[in-house]
Amino acid sequence: MTVKLGVPSKGRLMEKTFEWFGARGVTLGRAGTEREYAGLVEGVEGVELILLSAGEIPRELAAGRIHLGVTGTDLVREKLSGWNARLEMLTEMGFGQADLVIAVPNAWVDVGTLDDLDAVAAAFRAAHGFRLRIATKYHRLVRDFLRENGVADYALVDSQGATEGTVKNESAEAVADITSSGDTLRANHLKILEDGLILRSQATLFRARKAALDDAGRAAMAALLRRLRVD
Repeated sequence: MTVKLGVPSKGRLMEKTFEWFGARGVTLGRAGTEREYAGLVEGVEGVELILLSAGEIPRELAAGRIHLGVTGTDLVREKLSGWNARLEMLTEMGFGQADLVIAVPNAWVDVGTLDDLDAVAAAFRAAHGFRLRIATKYHRLVRDFLRENGVADYALVDSQGATEGTVKNESAEAVADITSSGDTLRANHLKILEDGLILRSQATLFRARKAALDDAGRAAMAALLRRLRVD
């Protein structure tokens, strides 16, 4: 049985993942054209490369259909309830860093903290008859964070496009989104709350806790992790 390694199928995450493995003596690459999702592995025997979207990798790991996977911490924690019972975090990889944050309009000069946001949300509902809307792709993480910090009277609205633009487009009053530099938030006249950091994320190598392996597969896994210098 081969060890199945899931890696992002395109973009900078794929390129940086290939570089990270390559620096440790394991060459990853596409088996054909950029439109094909087959992969190749050189430098260790018994490992199969599976190219997937970064968002698919947490579920494939949890289901045991792949044994190892590279994806963002944010995606694992958003998509998998009780993720650490199903996945083991092996190592952070030092790229793909981004913060999940809550940001509000610069014009809200008196709103700088979560307590301020809670007060504004209550006043907003009283004035408008509906709850203050926060646009996000990360419903689980944002809902848990706001509940833990006592923020109520809000509604999460789904954003699968440019989340930062939802305030300007008047489809939300605030946003919760991933940012690496904050430049896009600032360009859209948004500011991060002082205590609005939900999660620091980066590309991470995870192992499925329950994916089956035979003796040959376990030997291949051990050889790969030794080559990667992952205990």
